[in-house]
Amino acid sequence: MGRCDGSGWIEQDDGTAVACECRARRIAQARTRGVRSVLPAKFQGVSLDRPPISDMARDPARKLALGVITGYIDELGKNVAEGRGLWLEGDVGTGKTTLAMLVSKRAIEVGHSVAIYSLPRLLARIRRTYDGATGELSYLQFFERLTSVDLLHLDDLGAEKRSDWVLEQLYAIVDERYATNRSIIVTTNLDETALEEQIGKRTVSRLVEVCEKLPVFGEDHRWAA
Repeated sequence: MGRCDGSGWIEQDDGTAVACECRARRIAQARTRGVRSVLPAKFQGVSLDRPPISDMARDPARKLALGVITGYIDELGKNVAEGRGLWLEGDVGTGKTTLAMLVSKRAIEVGHSVAIYSLPRLLARIRRTYDGATGELSYLQFFERLTSVDLLHLDDLGAEKRSDWVLEQLYAIVDERYATNRSIIVTTNLDETALEEQIGKRTVSRLVEVCEKLPVFGEDHRWAA
């Protein structure tokens, strides 16, 4: 058997080619080119056995949520393959973003393609595609990559200023991932009714279909002594 020449294919003695084990990794990397696929520095060390995650295991208000997250990670491959997502809902400082980052970190570690954005940052990134600056992806290129990654992580859903343009962008992204059976993780400080008011009933309806809703209770631990 031949060796991979870096193309992702291995040429056989009979002239045929078989996929190298690196091919899936290369495809995942290509999908994330031009989208934010790296965990923010604050969350790069997030782990089940380190605070604040380890503290949640001892907190009755958040222990249930942590259990669901752990179960999702345990079957991450199956959940991603079947387009199952998570919707983490709760007050500020309860650990929603940290739990979501734990999932995204694990997905990256095992080779899934992931895009990670806060909603305000994502909308700013979409607006940049209209500038036509050299080296920037076009809107259609960015949209295709954003909707084709294995896992899309949207943080702080509902934090953006409502407008027809915002509603249109969010629905297009969520609906495309819904139609192609691709996973989404969202975090929000708003309950379902308030979120419908902010991002529209159509988008929320899609999220309800593809995401397991997970309330994250507790005090604001950002300000804990």
